[in-house]
Amino acid sequence: MSLMKMTALELGRKIKSKEVSAAEAAKAAIAQINAVEKDINSYVTVLDEDVILKRAEQVQKAIDDGGISGPLAGVPVAIKDNMCTEGILTTCSSKILGNFKPTYSSEAVINLERAGAVILGKTNMDEFAMGSTTETSFYGPTKNPWNTGHVPGGSSGGSCAAVAANECFYALGSDTGGSIRQPSSFCGVTGIKPTYGTVSRYGLIAYGSSLDQIGPVAKDVSDCAAILETIASYDKKDSTSVKRDNYDFTGALIDDVKGMKIGIPKDYFGAGLDADVKNAVLKAVDVLKEKGAAVEEFDLSLVEYAIPAYYIIASAEASSNLARFEGVKYGYRTDDYESLHNMMKKTRSEGFGAEVKRRIMLGSFVLSSGYYDAYYIKALRTKALIKRAFEKAFESYDMIIAPAAPTTAPKLGDSLNDPIKMYLGDIYTISVNLAGLPGISVPCGLDRNGLPIGIQFIGNCFEEKKIIQAAYAYEQTREYAECGLC
Repeated sequence: MSLMKMTALELGRKIKSKEVSAAEAAKAAIAQINAVEKDINSYVTVLDEDVILKRAEQVQKAIDDGGISGPLAGVPVAIKDNMCTEGILTTCSSKILGNFKPTYSSEAVINLERAGAVILGKTNMDEFAMGSTTETSFYGPTKNPWNTGHVPGGSSGGSCAAVAANECFYALGSDTGGSIRQPSSFCGVTGIKPTYGTVSRYGLIAYGSSLDQIGPVAKDVSDCAAILETIASYDKKDSTSVKRDNYDFTGALIDDVKGMKIGIPKDYFGAGLDADVKNAVLKAVDVLKEKGAAVEEFDLSLVEYAIPAYYIIASAEASSNLARFEGVKYGYRTDDYESLHNMMKKTRSEGFGAEVKRRIMLGSFVLSSGYYDAYYIKALRTKALIKRAFEKAFESYDMIIAPAAPTTAPKLGDSLNDPIKMYLGDIYTISVNLAGLPGISVPCGLDRNGLPIGIQFIGNCFEEKKIIQAAYAYEQTREYAECGLC
């Protein structure tokens, strides 16, 4: 097997047993990036080869000396470009942060480095995570490795495309409304959005603070479980961080679903769902039935209100979070201005892209006097009702299964021409963020055009182990497919 086709855990075992060195793995990743990056555009920043190899040699020495023994030690990783990395360009794929090098790293990145990760670079994304296709990036769109005429999904499209194209062994993404699970589905990889508060948001440049959550993207469920186990931790620097009793996610890698009760929401399988996607997901459900799971259809109410509630809340929080980018302290500053107010206005006008401006304006509108109660407060109430609807469902079921997206990856340009259509593409993922639940997307087939389809396992709060176990059990039965650039 080619080195770059190994999973992160497979490579980690070979490095530990000295069959492969961390430097050899890094060189293989660099060679693959050099070979395909011009076609994919997964990265905003790739670190200098000397920097990568120096880090790989340091990690190798620590492994040999017994200082690092984790399963991911020496394995090259890519980081989404909205996570601060000390001394490394962190742009959020926006012109306004085009020269920003943080003086500190996000807690998730620090946890990976403690475990011996070798960072390759920062991956492309929708600008400030606002988009579902990775086309709103100031640095150009990322292409889907399965078909470069199609999008990889978003906003973590760069991370998912990099894993799919073997430009790294795994990556970190962030999920505000499906931004890990939807591009994982489009790119034929596996991605987990953990329960809100499980992974520290310290150092994650915020889009929607009550919704954002960092999670892993990898080639299979085992890798994702091991990565999540590494990055999850309580962090006093993050006021939303949760101290959990157990972070043993790899303990859930058991091929057994006997007796599990799985709910299938009828609302997710109606109009708007592509026939190929529906058939693939239902076929996967049949596999779980054959393995002993009890499957039942049920009504999950309020689905139609999830998208408007999400975009009101997320845009409101974005308008507040992005107010700090004004050209005074850091980032881009316009060259020609007459006063402080004029400088801020021109800097933001020139530095932000169209989609970011659209959401800032929407957020400012719903928070303005006279509209706050009519829109924002109503959206928060709807969020609470959606949370309650899931709580009721989990009284009867161990987990819920749904498509990760209503279609496979659209063609480049299609979604940008119709923003509302792009927003509607998040219909099966955003409720999970509104309710703070964990979800995992796993490949479950290909459509008639050879594009990947993902199935989504949704669990109750802090019950990642259940969805990891079910996803792992399903994964043992599916056929493995590769894209042309893999």
